[in-house]
Amino acid sequence: MKQTALFWAFFRVGIFGFGGGPSMIPLVHAEVVKRHQWLNDEEFADVLAIGNALPGPIATKMPGYIGYRVAGISGCIISVIALILPMIIAMIIMLGIFSRYRDVAWIRGMGQAVIPVVMVMLGQLTWDFFDKSKAALGWLTSALMAIVAGGLIYWLGVHPGWVIGAILLTALLRPNHKKRAEGSA
Repeated sequence: MKQTALFWAFFRVGIFGFGGGPSMIPLVHAEVVKRHQWLNDEEFADVLAIGNALPGPIATKMPGYIGYRVAGISGCIISVIALILPMIIAMIIMLGIFSRYRDVAWIRGMGQAVIPVVMVMLGQLTWDFFDKSKAALGWLTSALMAIVAGGLIYWLGVHPGWVIGAILLTALLRPNHKKRAEGSA
């Protein structure tokens, strides 16, 4: 039963995930956290952070891990196949159509029309993550971390994996204030 649910969840993501891996993240979040509740928001954020830090496309890393977590090795395989199958079929069909009708205006406009929709989806996911970060760290710390991370990634060209790795390392090395408070009580 879990394998069937995994297949259809990631098949839907594969069908509607125009624009590649980053545009699929909100769809994966909707299926995994909101619809099926296989992960909560915090676990999803952890999977996303670690997935971004590792090499390779995020579009297959996240379903692979989530499928494995939900249903073991078969869940991993089913999730990845369900995600890539619609993309493979769509690529074959769309490239055939595009190469035949590339000079038709509505074909060119189709690709351009998807961009604002993906932008809104990513903006919504960003806002949701900022709200969660704000609740955990406070708005000032969250905003400062976002500005520093954005500066490192966009203006200095640091790979996002290095930024995420540095934050994870800092969190691991930082003394836990709650444990100290409990220990002194």
